[in-house]
Amino acid sequence: MVKQLGTKQAGKLRQRLMELRAAEVLSDISHLPPARCHQLSSGKDAGTFSVDLNDQYRLLFIPADDPIPLCDDGGIDTTKVREIEIIEIRDTHRGGK
Repeated sequence: MVKQLGTKQAGKLRQRLMELRAAEVLSDISHLPPARCHQLSSGKDAGTFSVDLNDQYRLLFIPADDPIPLCDDGGIDTTKVREIEIIEIRDTHRGGK
């Protein structure tokens, strides 16, 4: 991680991974800083979740429960998501890796 991301960002990634691992369900992850866990809603990222690593980069993941728990309105029920699949680390504002 340090080689690819640098010391500071690798430390933040480790912290986020520990937070995600410790959570029983996705709603346990804070929607406020520092993690700012939230669902992306546009384009190819719709249904993907994001947590902050730093000002620029986000850790992106999707629910991996089978089936994915849904709310009555069709949205993902984060109070029932128990498994995730990490997709990538990306600057979500630029769209690239």
